[in-house]
Amino acid sequence: MGLMASHRSAPSVHTTTKVCLLFSVLLVGMTGMASAQLSSTFYDKSCPKALSIIKSAIVSAVSKEARMGASLLRLHFHDCFVQGCDASVLLDGIDGEKTAFPNNNSLRGFEVIDSIKSNLEKECPGVVSCADILTVAARDSVVALGGATWIWQVLLGRRDSTTSNKTAANIDLPSPFLDLSGLISSFANKGFIAEEMVALSGAHTIGQARCIVFRDRIYNETNINPSFATARQSNCPRIGGDDNLAPLDAISTTSFDNAYYTNLVSQKGLFHSDQQLFNGGSTDSQVIAYKLNPISFQQDFMKAMKKMGNLGLLTGTSGQIRTNCRKVN
Repeated sequence: MGLMASHRSAPSVHTTTKVCLLFSVLLVGMTGMASAQLSSTFYDKSCPKALSIIKSAIVSAVSKEARMGASLLRLHFHDCFVQGCDASVLLDGIDGEKTAFPNNNSLRGFEVIDSIKSNLEKECPGVVSCADILTVAARDSVVALGGATWIWQVLLGRRDSTTSNKTAANIDLPSPFLDLSGLISSFANKGFIAEEMVALSGAHTIGQARCIVFRDRIYNETNINPSFATARQSNCPRIGGDDNLAPLDAISTTSFDNAYYTNLVSQKGLFHSDQQLFNGGSTDSQVIAYKLNPISFQQDFMKAMKKMGNLGLLTGTSGQIRTNCRKVN
């Protein structure tokens, strides 16, 4: 076959361009068709109490531990960036996404999702997908921590995957050690422009991180506020203490606001990747804009989250509605 291919005339640039354009149109069209099947009223008849059951559970969980709001938001992000918003991150198994390097001993909130699913199964068995639970839980977590006080409408109708991809999780999830160009590429691979990447990064205005992830930055990088570095070093030694925690946003740790961007302008980004958004590059002006205009940030964050919620959807008869979010039916 290789010999035959070598004698075949190469396609013209014009033909190749037409094929690429056609593929792009088809890809956009398929994504549009999938998202078009989603609806804000999807469960109005089949499970009218679904949203209130989820909200009640989230409000309770966040009131007990504010950090849980950040954990559930992150859980949704880590689900959607690996083969789409299909609850594949929830599946147990040695080859599942839970065991991937970015997730292992790091992702939290599974028990909260389990509890919500259990309550929904009692109310309306086999109706509400785990993927939709994750999406609504992320929205409700942000709202519970003071973000998006206006109406943030979530479209519903996702179905659950029957597979989980550890390899893809190791490749597709953006690393906290990436430079700006790597961040832009990582998000572009999922269809996001740089501006949307900066908005989504604002999720780091809540939550905490382990010492092992930011140790190199606080000891070896120069684009860091000296007093901030010293403060973080007090709980993150050069050797040991890998699991010691520090807030991603030390100004307002449990409030979903724009303080993350204020931190970046002051060179107080905890991750290497955080500070890359304000380090003399193309995203500096947007960081300043969000620092000055919290409403603009929240609106852009909401739009980017809604777009992320449409990644790689399973709808209609694809996938399944898992009875137990941890395993395939």
